[in-house]
Amino acid sequence: MTVEAGTLRVAGDWLLSHYRALTSVASSVSVQEISKLPVDLSRLDRIDTAGASQLASLVGPDRLLEAASAPGELPREKSALIAAVCEAMKDQPAPGRAAPSLLWSFITGTGQKVESIFRLLWILVGFIGQTLATLAWNLPRPRRWRMTAFVAAVHDTGLNALPIVALLTFLVGAVVAFLGATVLDGFGATIYTVNLVAFSFLREFGVLLAAILLAGRTASAFTAHIGAMKVNEELDAIRTLGLNPIELLVLPRVMAMMVSLPILTFVGMISGMVGGAVVCALVLDISPTQFMAIVERDIALKHFLVGLVKAPVFAFLIAVIGCLEGFKVAGSAQSVGEHTTASVVQSIFMVILLDSIAALFFMEMGW
Repeated sequence: MTVEAGTLRVAGDWLLSHYRALTSVASSVSVQEISKLPVDLSRLDRIDTAGASQLASLVGPDRLLEAASAPGELPREKSALIAAVCEAMKDQPAPGRAAPSLLWSFITGTGQKVESIFRLLWILVGFIGQTLATLAWNLPRPRRWRMTAFVAAVHDTGLNALPIVALLTFLVGAVVAFLGATVLDGFGATIYTVNLVAFSFLREFGVLLAAILLAGRTASAFTAHIGAMKVNEELDAIRTLGLNPIELLVLPRVMAMMVSLPILTFVGMISGMVGGAVVCALVLDISPTQFMAIVERDIALKHFLVGLVKAPVFAFLIAVIGCLEGFKVAGSAQSVGEHTTASVVQSIFMVILLDSIAALFFMEMGW
């Protein structure tokens, strides 16, 4: 490597066997002196990936790629090798340039995260539209309904999840009743523990706990199942047979979730209120008969409907997110695990976000 007539001329063999000699040559050259010189590769004899990476780190990937792409400079195989190495090294900082500051790294990282979130929302909206279009096409055609897959999905998402939903909501109802009894005792209003338990479970906790449980239990199962089918190339086989994967795999699961979650929400409401009633009977001497009389007198039917109407919306989003992440699996076991985790996180986040928006909306509407 020499500087002749204001040009950096690269000559000889840049190979792994000469790596030590090339390193000593590179260390003896001032990066600032050659940073603006044009690069001439016409005298380059042989080069491999080690030599190309050494040369790219010395003159910069962009400048080396520009020199290798010049017509007539190098044979096609050499320019292709240098181009591949330069493309792989473009993310590294250029020689002589200081590493980006912590503030700049934070700003660029935040921008990339925001861009990925918007891209994720864009893909999710498109998949929801595709699912709704397929649903609208299939509803007037009963012969295309997949009843066996629908019933199996209802059994898996609804019946098998019933015990854990009932147990969890019962325990949370007992905890809420204990909390109400402790806090309201200082105001002499322990009787309103009944109202606290009934309001919280009819409007929020019943549907929210059931949705979060299904997001962790069922959305992950949807993602793992469809992702494993993609890894095994079963989705390609389905498309080869002329079948629609949305119709075959997504619609039965979405419809089953929209049937199961309202039922589980109702069970969660009743179970949570039973847990609160047990604590009221044991701690506050409020009998179950008195508990039900207070609920019937003070709790309007609209609170039950407000909680129940959110269940199909949550179920639709959980099922769609779980299926979408399954379709996004790249083809390895690691990808299946990553997208399974992503489906659980995204579905729980969307459930809580929509529940907070719905709570504000219903509060402003006076419902």
